[in-house]
Amino acid sequence: MEFQLPDGTRLALPGGSTGADAAAAIGAGLARAALAVRVDGELRDLSRPLPEPEGRAPTLEIVTERSGEDALALVRHDAAHVLAAAVLDLYPGTKISIGPAIEAGFYYDFEFPAGVTVNDSDFPALEEAMRAHIQADERFVREDLPVAEALERFRAEGQPYKVELIEDLVRAADPDHPLETVSLYTNGPFTDLCRGPHAPSTRRIKAFKLQSVAGSYWRGDARRQMLTRVYGTAFFSKGDLEEHLELLERARANDHRRLGPQLGLFQFSEVSPGAAFWLPGGTEVFNSLVALSREMGRERGYVEVKTPQIFDSSLWRTSGHWDKYADNMFVTEYEDRRMAVKPMNCPGHCHLYSLRPHSYRDLPLRLWEPGLLHRREPSGTLHGLLRVRHFAQDDSHIFCTEDQVQQEVANVLDFAFATYRIFGIDVRLELSTRPEQRIGSDELWDRSERALADALGQLGLEYTVNEGDGAFYGPKIDMHMTDSLGRSWQLGTCQLDYNMPERFGLAYTGADNAEHRPVMIHRALMGSYERFIGILLEHFGGELPVWLAPAQAIVLPIADRHLDYAAGVRDRLIAAGLRAELDDRTESVARKIRDAELRRVPYMLIVGDREADAGEVSVRRHPGGDAGSVPAREFELRLAEEARRRVLR
Repeated sequence: MEFQLPDGTRLALPGGSTGADAAAAIGAGLARAALAVRVDGELRDLSRPLPEPEGRAPTLEIVTERSGEDALALVRHDAAHVLAAAVLDLYPGTKISIGPAIEAGFYYDFEFPAGVTVNDSDFPALEEAMRAHIQADERFVREDLPVAEALERFRAEGQPYKVELIEDLVRAADPDHPLETVSLYTNGPFTDLCRGPHAPSTRRIKAFKLQSVAGSYWRGDARRQMLTRVYGTAFFSKGDLEEHLELLERARANDHRRLGPQLGLFQFSEVSPGAAFWLPGGTEVFNSLVALSREMGRERGYVEVKTPQIFDSSLWRTSGHWDKYADNMFVTEYEDRRMAVKPMNCPGHCHLYSLRPHSYRDLPLRLWEPGLLHRREPSGTLHGLLRVRHFAQDDSHIFCTEDQVQQEVANVLDFAFATYRIFGIDVRLELSTRPEQRIGSDELWDRSERALADALGQLGLEYTVNEGDGAFYGPKIDMHMTDSLGRSWQLGTCQLDYNMPERFGLAYTGADNAEHRPVMIHRALMGSYERFIGILLEHFGGELPVWLAPAQAIVLPIADRHLDYAAGVRDRLIAAGLRAELDDRTESVARKIRDAELRRVPYMLIVGDREADAGEVSVRRHPGGDAGSVPAREFELRLAEEARRRVLR
């Protein structure tokens, strides 16, 4: 057998060789480090015979600890099996279901015996039992068992969830190629139904930790049995584990759901689930972002419009949302008409365009609306500001000619990059192509996908392709960032749409006096303001830049006799268009400083006898500490300039 290695060289092996044989043939060191083998993209156990090549030489790669996410996923899957083995050691009679590796670790779902409740106080005992299996260096042994034999085995062991999984696999199989065998993996005394692959043995798990417990319905069905889900994570070194746990602790400290109320920005209430109640400070932040969108859009030829909140169902039928999106819309009836609250602005903007005739001289027409939207998100998916039912988007729809598409896409991307630079954010681009559920002909999709790819190519921008993740009406360019905690977020999007203008019968009069169909570009840069604020709070840890901070400066008088001077300083800052406050409480100045620090107020201005006599303020920065004394007027000008330039500290 001949295989092609990642460096382009060829590796010849005897027939029947395993992945372990391949690693040994390359080198003894690689054989010791090997975890699995990847053949033509398929990850396989080292102990399995390699597939016989058919025609060309397949690619072959030995997976080691240095192979990144592939390797981590392997040992995390191993750790899930070890967790299940430990649970059965400590709680005989437990019914086991599934235990996959996930992005940041692994979990396993259990039905514990009657009267047994497991929570995080039980983790030390479980972790000790897991360590025993790891130190025993138990090999992961695969066997392919006939379906009937596997069913009989799991029924005898009292494992109904495994039985159901096998029966589902049998039903899902192609009738012309019925399922004959299923794969089982055994480590020590524990055997699990699993398609694999696994690392050679449990000793490859170098560091792990159990993290939390949650409830989970079997198969995600609320009518089925509630199981106990135990989450954990695993790494190749204690250092990597400690770094990950420290990152998680930072993420908990930076959770916007905690920071929002703490900083006086927003609250949530069950009287309106999935909708933020914006406090005065949060409203300042929200309005500052809307003002930024408005200012930058005006400079780039966008015009602001307003459209209704509720539309007749006929509008949504025309757009295609009634068939594709109705379950996510709030629907009502009035005067025998079915109406829906808008979950997006695009159909309303199409209708607005249709209300007046347009010439080619009017195009491109760049409509912008920070429109309020409502979506019927399930309760279980709501997550602070990141997943809500009520929100506003920096939403724009550009109507242009075919010849203007590439330039308008380039303009959108330039607008996006300029916006993200203000926040110190770098983005990577992703071109998402046609999904399975879509409207419009393949010809239209070919044209629109080609137009976006050509625009990216002409700009010389790097991007990846995300097959099948486009909107149901058109392909899109999505913009992703990585935050200070290493997490990825999608921010903006630029979507090309030939379908919506067609469905609404939109037209413009060309230079030839004939009617032509415009092309539509959907564009949002911050996405929803709510979600963007949530991301910023977690990215900056609540340390918002001066221009965005709800209170940009707070004046702290040392004693009551300094109140008049302090109030004058505050009033002059407010008159200059700045957001300033006065802390006139009868507290020590040390307490006032501490409270202002907790609120992340960028500047604290301490005033006492000396400052009042000299017309100065003693400046303290957050973070950073004492910044010296300056004339009050000089500080006012300095702060105004910092806010005007939207300086990112």
